[in-house]
Amino acid sequence: MDAGEIRNLRILMEYEAARSAPPAAFPDLPDLPGGRYTDPRFHALEKSELWRKSWLIAGHIDEIPQVGDFKLWETAGQPVVIIHARSGEVNAFYNTCSHRGAPVVTEAKGRRARLTCKYHGWTYDDEGALVAIRDPEDFRDLDFSCRSLNRVRCERYGGLIFVNFDAEAPTLLEWLGPIANEWVEFQFDKVRLVDHYIWDLDCNWKIAMEANTEVYHVKSIHAATVAIGLDDRRNVNVFYPGGHGRMIAPNRTDDVGYARVRPKLEIETVGEIARTCTQSYGVFPNIVTPLGPTGFPMLVFWPNGIDKCRMELWWFGPDWGEGERPADWDNTIAFFNVVLEEDTEFGKWIQKSQESYGFKSVPLSYQEARIYHWNQWADRLIGIDQIPPELRVPQVIGDEWLYPNDPRLEVAAALMAAE
Repeated sequence: MDAGEIRNLRILMEYEAARSAPPAAFPDLPDLPGGRYTDPRFHALEKSELWRKSWLIAGHIDEIPQVGDFKLWETAGQPVVIIHARSGEVNAFYNTCSHRGAPVVTEAKGRRARLTCKYHGWTYDDEGALVAIRDPEDFRDLDFSCRSLNRVRCERYGGLIFVNFDAEAPTLLEWLGPIANEWVEFQFDKVRLVDHYIWDLDCNWKIAMEANTEVYHVKSIHAATVAIGLDDRRNVNVFYPGGHGRMIAPNRTDDVGYARVRPKLEIETVGEIARTCTQSYGVFPNIVTPLGPTGFPMLVFWPNGIDKCRMELWWFGPDWGEGERPADWDNTIAFFNVVLEEDTEFGKWIQKSQESYGFKSVPLSYQEARIYHWNQWADRLIGIDQIPPELRVPQVIGDEWLYPNDPRLEVAAALMAAE
């Protein structure tokens, strides 16, 4: 961030701390229909539209560091094989042989020069081209060029690997928008994969994700952890085009919680804001990542049915050189897991309550507006006309609130000038 952006953020932090009501220009937020968490129709639309049209994180280059390394990825409900090709690129294909539809990969990961279907021996190279078949004399005029593996769009941001099932979707950089530039200081092309694991949760995936996109719950759920060190009243939310969001809240002190257990190695290019604040991004549709100078987690939320989900947790950190990761990462991850448990253990209770006859809708506060912004964009991606009227979200947060616009700045500057 440049000096002007930092100055504006500091102004907005003081504005947020001093306000006694939401900004006058900010729209009233209609209730979110409760069925967006419980109605099978909306769940089906998410599956057919949202997950199919979005850029989804599928891995990191450290999982497939050498040419020929591959991994099987089925988290989004489609069988995909991701391979480190001889060209240096990472390619993704449907794990579906063009002969009889059998898988060309059945192992979770491995290394192969070529992908060979175990059923009838059809063989493909790392660009997906069909290069050999068994008993070719038994086929008449088989055109190999028409029998390649079907590609899945695959692009990278630094070491992160993303896939998209929609041929008409924008590029990954277009999808990320301004976030791609804001992330440069965190050196996604150099940080290493520290750890990766999955938690299975008994709640709708949005319940789990939304607990990580607002600070309204911090005083209640994180009273002995996050609340001690986070100045939530100075939190500044930003809405990006595409449904993405960002929160930045200053740290009260550098001597509590995560500050005591964070690793010693640092990403030297990280700027002032991430060093003195919690700088957390929500990347549509399902990523939450609080970024910092010593490394950072990336939380990814996946539906596993309408009332269950998986929370995938990736940890990234500065390159530590040869050998195992530094031991101080163990304390960092352990502390963060305590915070996550505070969030996730309540999710199953929320799920039960939302399934009751008494749950109708969700009135969101100004602090929770990023959730409303996400839902607006979900409807746009799904197609508003496809959504039953009683499940739609009115499009009330207008472009005047999308980054780089921010009506709060003019009000805050006027208040400062009047003092």
